[in-house]
Amino acid sequence: QVRLVESGGGSVQAGGSLKLSCAASKYILSSCGMAWYRQPPGKERELFASITTHGSANYAGSVKGRFTVSQDTVKNTLNLQMSSLETDDTAVYFCAADCHGGGYYVHRSDNYWGQGTQVTVSS
Repeated sequence: QVRLVESGGGSVQAGGSLKLSCAASKYILSSCGMAWYRQPPGKERELFASITTHGSANYAGSVKGRFTVSQDTVKNTLNLQMSSLETDDTAVYFCAADCHGGGYYVHRSDNYWGQGTQVTVSS
């Protein structure tokens, strides 16, 4: 069974930094493509970062240069380092796993999801 648990959310002022973590079941990071999504208040969930099992990451333009995804295969943890935070970054943040094979992430309806963690950025 795949289990994903996000942590590290909270409140921060604009310009600040925050690190989120996603604790994954054993072997998930080495076999599944992983991704981070966020859902701002009143808006749809959006995919903004993904990483392959080999550690190759891709970012949406809205976070590129500010956010960094990494994976710790020893601790089975997917990390998201966020810096230069803006009020528009306020959202519930989710991690997701695509375990269909290939080692990269594709948005699919039957991917695995965490429960989400709230990030609030104030001006």
